[in-house]
Amino acid sequence: METWFTPFDAPPAPHDVAGRFPSPFDEQGPQVLARRAAEQLQAELRAGHVAPGIPAALLDSREGGKMFGVLVVRAPDGRLGFLRAFSAMLAGRWDVPGFVPPLFEREARARLEPEGEALVKALHGRAEELRTAPELVELRVAREAQQARHAAERAAMRARHDERRKQRHARRAALAEAERAALHALDQESRGDKAEVRRLDAAQEEERLALASKLKRLERRLGALERLRRIVSRAFMKRLHDTYVVPNARGEHRPLRALFTSGEPPSGAADCAAPKLLAHAYRLGLQPIALAEFWWGAPPPSGGRVSGAFYAACRDKCGPLLPFMLEGLSVAPPRAFAPPAPTSEGLSILFEDEWLVVVDKPHDLLSVPGREASLTDSVLTRLRARYPHATGPLLVHRLDLDTSGLLVAALDARTHATLQRQFLHREVHKRYVAWVQGLVKGERGTIDFPMRVDLDDRPRQIHDPVHGKRAVTEWQVLERRGERTRVAFFPHTGRTHQLRVHAAHPLGLGAPIVGDRLYGHPGERLFLHAEALTFLHPGTGERVSFELPAPF
Repeated sequence: METWFTPFDAPPAPHDVAGRFPSPFDEQGPQVLARRAAEQLQAELRAGHVAPGIPAALLDSREGGKMFGVLVVRAPDGRLGFLRAFSAMLAGRWDVPGFVPPLFEREARARLEPEGEALVKALHGRAEELRTAPELVELRVAREAQQARHAAERAAMRARHDERRKQRHARRAALAEAERAALHALDQESRGDKAEVRRLDAAQEEERLALASKLKRLERRLGALERLRRIVSRAFMKRLHDTYVVPNARGEHRPLRALFTSGEPPSGAADCAAPKLLAHAYRLGLQPIALAEFWWGAPPPSGGRVSGAFYAACRDKCGPLLPFMLEGLSVAPPRAFAPPAPTSEGLSILFEDEWLVVVDKPHDLLSVPGREASLTDSVLTRLRARYPHATGPLLVHRLDLDTSGLLVAALDARTHATLQRQFLHREVHKRYVAWVQGLVKGERGTIDFPMRVDLDDRPRQIHDPVHGKRAVTEWQVLERRGERTRVAFFPHTGRTHQLRVHAAHPLGLGAPIVGDRLYGHPGERLFLHAEALTFLHPGTGERVSFELPAPF
């Protein structure tokens, strides 16, 4: 046990020990002892030490970041300490001194892995060899050239025929009724053009089919190889998953695949830090007290993780797994993030007329009511109480719960539709101001990369160049102070959490907004404020501007 058990730097106070095991899906941050254990490990990482032969700098390389976890435990003799783990492999190794081992059965894995991996690797290699074969590459290049040439030939012929058609039309108009022979000649010329189209189509189709048959033969072989590789990979993954036997606090064990309704766990299931930690604690006869997981090092390519920040257990891999592993422990229900309790306060109205109202939205107030019955307090709720007889009010846009600043509402449907069209067509000029954590390089620029929601970790948004929607933000540095930078943002699109992701992601500023609980480190508040709005007034047609300096 001593190899795995790490004592605390200072003995914990009795009141720091949780009465119930905090839920690993808790979004309110780790319990005090778990945080202490994590900070002790983070201090070692910050000092450059992971394990012998593995420098912490490795985690700062591209795609080198890693999720780490700590589990506070009580030994049979009453001592408190913690176990440490990392997700998946570290530096290509499952076993690293000082960190708990993987959950799978080693002997079964050792028998299976070389053969299975070699087969999958061989199939992948054959598919890759065929995909990059000179014959296939040359045929695909030839097909593209052929398609371009055919298109150019058809375009040139259409241009010739259009010109001749115009000439024939002019000549027909000029011919007298008596000149039927000349008209007949023109008709014949027209039929000749149509015959030319048919000949070209036939010639191009014959040429296309000759090339297509060769390509089809090779691509059919490639498709068959890819299907075989997927079949073999799935079969291999099932056999790999069968090397995982998952324990719980009652001493029960269950096969990994039995815990997932589909019978097919996602890749990497049971390799996260949390299940590794719990399984090893049970193996050593240790009582789990509290758990914490945090990211360290470079963010993943999709973003959504920042070094040193704490995260709840993932839902896709650990959601079906951890509830079983915790059976036999007294576990507290997860605490989801919730806005402050409703107050009787009204709203600060900056402008109002018969068409619209501009308000100062405080941070920690929803723009519209939430889905849960308890989340009723919002800007919209308060506006409806203020204007009970109006056909509105209707919010024209929204600000995140954590964001403060200017928010516009329409007092009738026509005004609402007019203003929404301006937002949709990017005719509204918006300026936000924020403090970001870090010294931003450069003075100004444009961030442009696609985003989408993280389906496994809503409401976080991630970078996805394939399925994401384009998001564009201009930025300008206003001030640098200490380790922070004050930045003005000018969004051209309105994606969810756009400014927060563009600030935190390495493709953006690489500096999360101060106080960002989702993409950085939580704090007293999110230092993001909607400072200025300019648009055409729907009622008067005049261009109006509103400014509200940030309160930070």
